[in-house]
Amino acid sequence: MAETKSKIESIREWIVDHKLRAVGCLWLSGITGSIAYNWSQPNMKTSVRIIHARLHAQALTLAALAGAAVVEYYDHRSGKKADHYARFLQIEQPHKD
Repeated sequence: MAETKSKIESIREWIVDHKLRAVGCLWLSGITGSIAYNWSQPNMKTSVRIIHARLHAQALTLAALAGAAVVEYYDHRSGKKADHYARFLQIEQPHKD
């Protein structure tokens, strides 16, 4: 009987497998949302709106990269990858007689 994954677990697994794509989508949605918000502000130059949008998206991207690093660290310590990398970390020394 196959175990059914919850929707959150499926999303988490996709993000772990596609980290850069997830960060890129987050950046794109962040800059789009920031431009939309800044465009609603009156009496602001277009160049200032674009600069603000870039800064907001940059901060969001840094937060996403930090989150991806935490997820990667957690997976290496306790996830499926822990067993995969453990065999490479334990190097056996040849015995000399």
